[in-house]
Amino acid sequence: MPSSFVDHVTITVSSGKGGNGAVAFHREKYVAAGGPDGGDGGNGGNVILQVAENMSTLMDFRYHRKYSAGDGQDGRGARCRGKNGEDCVIRVPRGTVVKDAKTKAVIQDMTQTEEFVLCKGGRGGWGNQHFATPTRQVPNFAKPGLPGVTREVELELKLLADVGLVGFPNVGKSTLLTVTSNAHPKVANYHFTTLFPNLGVIYVSEGASFVMADIPGIIEGASEGAGLGYEFLRHIDRCRLMIHVVDVSGSEGRDPVEDFHAINAELSQYSEDLARRPMLVAANKADLLAPDSDNLERLRAAAEEAGCDFYVISAATTSGTRELMQAAAAKLAALPPVRVYEADYVEPEVEIVSSDELTIRHEDDLWIIEGEWLQRLLGSINLNDYESLGYMDRRLRECGLFERLEKMGIQDGDTVSIYDMEFDYEK
Repeated sequence: MPSSFVDHVTITVSSGKGGNGAVAFHREKYVAAGGPDGGDGGNGGNVILQVAENMSTLMDFRYHRKYSAGDGQDGRGARCRGKNGEDCVIRVPRGTVVKDAKTKAVIQDMTQTEEFVLCKGGRGGWGNQHFATPTRQVPNFAKPGLPGVTREVELELKLLADVGLVGFPNVGKSTLLTVTSNAHPKVANYHFTTLFPNLGVIYVSEGASFVMADIPGIIEGASEGAGLGYEFLRHIDRCRLMIHVVDVSGSEGRDPVEDFHAINAELSQYSEDLARRPMLVAANKADLLAPDSDNLERLRAAAEEAGCDFYVISAATTSGTRELMQAAAAKLAALPPVRVYEADYVEPEVEIVSSDELTIRHEDDLWIIEGEWLQRLLGSINLNDYESLGYMDRRLRECGLFERLEKMGIQDGDTVSIYDMEFDYEK
């Protein structure tokens, strides 16, 4: 793959840890027993994905593979809350699909302008000011902050184009893009002139335009790794319409009908869904066609048999190119919008071993519960969602926590404190 274009990388991202709550007491002259005033820890920074309009490749990620947000600061006395950790903002090109590196499930499709929180920072721990009650006036404890999240993700760039140009190398795809759009790809008379996808905007008429992508030429055996084009077929995954450009003149010494069938076979090898996309066939280099050649009629018959509309063009002289673009615009008007990949990633359940691995401290009527897997479980819970809280309650019962608390003597109405969550215990 050429060094100037990168469209698939794997990176590791980590959100920040929440700061610890502080244990502190109010100290002021002439004020006796000022009471606890330890501040809360700051929240850890988030890892945020942001669309960057001026980026067209994932080149920035080629040598920078690890990204971390800042940790939240610890709380301090005088009820001073720790500062939140700094967010880590990662800018990606529009059209980047974010996947879990292990399961390949889609986490987010960055086609819109809204920011996406990829990893949420850990919540800051409570300071001892929260634990003062009439019967517990000197709480000598605070809560640690929750850990951040580390995950390995794949970034895969899939260009946002309405129309994809496919075909063998040197059939005139780049020339067609040049004469019909505002794009200026490199054009020369040798194979693999196009080393990375090019995009151009086609203006058909007032209020009617579309984006067309020139994909590097595909060759036979591409599905086994030969050539360049197969590496970039992901960029036409979103395309609503294909324009199959065929050298009808046979100037490269190939048969146009065989080329037509060979490219369609490679598309099928890559994706059956892609092979079923609507397709227009453009018989290019018609100006070079020998007078006694039957290539044009044979290719027309093959295209009609495949259910494709057929157009005769010469990109070099622009003959027939306007009619082809008008036909593409008319076809697009009846097709669904550009594909957006729906997120199908499901957060794995936290492995809960046993309540025996939890630490339980008893302070008056307060029961403080801590543990590594409990931190991970709480980090996955939405405290404002009833179903999420119900899920947590079930997991805690399954691990035997409540049974252990009852054996230790917990009473109805006692307070259970799990990091930054508290509830009154009821048998």
